[in-house]
Amino acid sequence: MRAARGRAELRPPRTSPFHATTGDANVFDSLTERLTSVLDRIRSGGRITEADLDRALREIRLALLEADVAFKVVRDFLARVRERSLGQEVLKSLSPGQQVVGVVRDELIALLGGEEAARPPATNPVPPTVYMLVGLQGSGKTTTCGKLGRWLAGHGRHPLVAPVDLQRPAAVLQAIQVAKTAGVAALEHDGSGDPVTRSEEAVEHARHKGFDVVLLDTAGRLHVDEELMDELARIKARVAPAEVFFVADAMTGQDAVRSAAAFHERVGVTGVILTKLDGDARGGAALSVAAVTGVPIRFAGVGEKLDALEPFDPARMAQRILGMGDVLGLVDRAREAFDEEKSARLERSLRKGGFTLEQFRESLGQLKNMGPLEQLVGMIPGAKLPAGAEVGGRQIVRMEAIISSMTKAERGDHRLLNGSRRKRIARGSGTSVQDVNRLVKQYLEMQKIMKKLGKGAGKGRLRQLLGR
Repeated sequence: MRAARGRAELRPPRTSPFHATTGDANVFDSLTERLTSVLDRIRSGGRITEADLDRALREIRLALLEADVAFKVVRDFLARVRERSLGQEVLKSLSPGQQVVGVVRDELIALLGGEEAARPPATNPVPPTVYMLVGLQGSGKTTTCGKLGRWLAGHGRHPLVAPVDLQRPAAVLQAIQVAKTAGVAALEHDGSGDPVTRSEEAVEHARHKGFDVVLLDTAGRLHVDEELMDELARIKARVAPAEVFFVADAMTGQDAVRSAAAFHERVGVTGVILTKLDGDARGGAALSVAAVTGVPIRFAGVGEKLDALEPFDPARMAQRILGMGDVLGLVDRAREAFDEEKSARLERSLRKGGFTLEQFRESLGQLKNMGPLEQLVGMIPGAKLPAGAEVGGRQIVRMEAIISSMTKAERGDHRLLNGSRRKRIARGSGTSVQDVNRLVKQYLEMQKIMKKLGKGAGKGRLRQLLGR
């Protein structure tokens, strides 16, 4: 059976490339800072000469190489940016800076996989659909299998996790436990037999029990070897998976890219799932893998929890990397997290130009479900939290305690918060005056952002952000 052609597609809703469980795409923080600085200078300038463009491209080159992007990928990327910028006479246009930034954005989207990466997973017209997860040992296949099962279940599918790693001790038990924790079914067996036969049994079991997706958790090795590749090729030939996902650990950088290329050459991979994209690696794997292998990133693992898997959207990821924000991602988070009645109340208040500490407290609980506040602010173009702001889960609890220690009048008008009142609030909440001052500073920054959203053209976006 040939893969994908004529198959129906499983269409996920539009969602942020890094959804809310996530400690965001920290792998890109340094790169974003460097690229934003370069592109801001290009945007703010008037006329741009060819020498100016080459100088900016040299800085972008250094930023990408420091982020561990493959040298050939960087070279080809910059060559295309330069060719397009000069060939379309961008530098002679009325807004050359914006045009160059647009070229960089478009080429970055292409580098991340383009439209192919954003397509939903293929499905068979007659169930069950088989998704085969392959990769090196330790890359996170089993956990990713549970995450993908949970994601599919949340989108109306009925998945079955099938552990077919019969080499690693306790691999089957681990897969079964991960599936149970994720709230999806698993095919239980004693770990004996042949992986190919077990894979066929899983498909037959799914067909008779009404499961419409089978997730094959295959064996990995510490190094790519002939025995592993032959085993995977035989499984693929027998069960004809709709998708073969290579699971790669983003923390391993270019090693992940080389492994993906090797698996693609021998087995035929249709997509990459990058794990640990919330870590502190430099991001080179994400920016190199599609260009090197010709296989797009399809999902990103963005946290340890089993709901921390998201479809990968190159366009929105490119905007985040370039510091352009991700308002659509923020909209999606808000729709899932915000209470409709409270959202309506907040919208009415913002239209009147108000955003009080009382409303700030009310929003904090909902913000917890949307992820760290610095992520959310980072998704609004041009918005930044004050340097050193602390907005993690424990900090939000502390912030709620501080606001709860205020009087109703103080929560309604922050201007009442003089020195003596702040000392009283600190004692009442078990915090320090510095903590109170920090909260007020963060609140004022959020108030500015909310006022922008509550005025003029921002009203439509405000309604989107509040899921209305």
